[in-house]
Amino acid sequence: MAAIVYQTNKKTGITYAYESISHWDKEKQQSRAKRKCIGKVDPITKEIIPTRKKRLDAKSQMFTSEAKRSFYGATLLFDKIGEKIGLTDDLKNCFPDTYKQILSIAYYLILEDKNSLSRFGKWAATHKHPHEENISSQRSSEIFASISNDSKERFFYKQGKRRAEKEFWAYDTTSISSYSKCLSQVKYGINKDHDPLQQINLAMLFGETSGLPFYYRKLAGNITDVKTVKSLLKDMDAYGFEKVKLVMDRGFYSEANVNFLYKDHKKFLMGTKNNLIWIQNEIKKVKNTINSWGNYIEQYDIYAQTTAIKWEYKEKRPIKKDTLKKSKRMYLHIYYNKGKKADAEIKFHKKIIKLKRELESGKRNSKHEKQYTKYFKISKTVKKGIVVTVKNDVILKEESNFGYFTLITNDVKDATTALEIYRNKDLVEKGFNDLKGRLDFRKPGVSSDLSLDGKLFVEFIALIFLSYIKKQMQEKEMFSNYTMQEVLDELDIIECFKRPGHKSYIGEVTKRQINLFKDMDITFPASLH
Repeated sequence: MAAIVYQTNKKTGITYAYESISHWDKEKQQSRAKRKCIGKVDPITKEIIPTRKKRLDAKSQMFTSEAKRSFYGATLLFDKIGEKIGLTDDLKNCFPDTYKQILSIAYYLILEDKNSLSRFGKWAATHKHPHEENISSQRSSEIFASISNDSKERFFYKQGKRRAEKEFWAYDTTSISSYSKCLSQVKYGINKDHDPLQQINLAMLFGETSGLPFYYRKLAGNITDVKTVKSLLKDMDAYGFEKVKLVMDRGFYSEANVNFLYKDHKKFLMGTKNNLIWIQNEIKKVKNTINSWGNYIEQYDIYAQTTAIKWEYKEKRPIKKDTLKKSKRMYLHIYYNKGKKADAEIKFHKKIIKLKRELESGKRNSKHEKQYTKYFKISKTVKKGIVVTVKNDVILKEESNFGYFTLITNDVKDATTALEIYRNKDLVEKGFNDLKGRLDFRKPGVSSDLSLDGKLFVEFIALIFLSYIKKQMQEKEMFSNYTMQEVLDELDIIECFKRPGHKSYIGEVTKRQINLFKDMDITFPASLH
């Protein structure tokens, strides 16, 4: 039988309550009692205040509820990359309230290839990540909507300042298809993925030395590449970037764009089109000399010849209502590849044969009408019906420029260096492939401009991490032994253990995993293993 017994400590004056349980002692043949302190008595309310039992219960609960083990190797790598390239600091500065959530979503997008954000909770429960908590689909939408243009602009500026202004910045655009009818910039345009859907266009800048993207701009789907250069230059001026060096493909070439670049005092390296009359004339001048051993570039299996030319600069002056004309220094690099010439001829001949058959069969394709007129003379007789004659002079003229391509620049004098810089431009294309492929942004499932803008920014953050890893893997020649997914999978299984009252620590780490961190130019923290 249990009873409550009260006893006051004479020294402290505190009254304690004890649970007294009576029982029969068989040996002593008498009634005995066991007492257990259950708390102090409040002197005013006379209520019993539990003490030791409550504390012990709370401590026990703390150990059972907070002790945790999580996968940490891959997210630890992302943490260290973010610290190294200043990405985390810049995000924290520009998005102080949400930067941890942004990083966690970016980590998830990389590690959970093509999985929707609705599965974030399952991933978060098993991984250590910056935010440390679940982010619901509703909350992720709120985060996307909170990413303001002003904060993004400040982030682009900070990241751009970290990209050395001495390096070339590779610039390119891509198309992102969309089913949505609600997005303001979704339009029909030239889709680079040959998708029949409407699209938005995305312009992006990468630092060629760092291999990292640091700027992008969303454009209406019907905006062509050539129209984007002027706006890009305005953005660079607004950021205060003066020593800008841009490398662009021939899709950005126009006389107006070259004049804009000269006017803004920007250095550039740009592809050009062989159908330009002045380019054809320059190619004619070197045809008898370019194919010599002295012009051979062994590493690219190509011939090259450089010519110093003058660009006839023109600038309309609205105040003076006249046009300023000046000669500007320019270098024209002409390249010739015998193998590409042969391939181009075969492809061209097959195209001519196909067009000729379409005409002779009477099954004309409306999209080919201009080509019919350009390459053939078409007549009709009573006996022979449709007679198609190839315009040999036109064919020969077009074939004469096969195997040639050209670059123009106001900065790089050496043809080999210019070609190396230009070929490195493909890191933008690889970045677009990662964005649309691994990060699953080929057809974003969003229904508002705010959601699209915010999600695109978080995808861009994920792309920065991917670009860093890809560059390190290329430089260390790791792709012969690993895919990127295999590297991340190998690191992802490293576990982190967290117990209350103790520092978090890492479980067993193999030499192979530590070496992968070294290959990423990241030192595995000695304090964690």
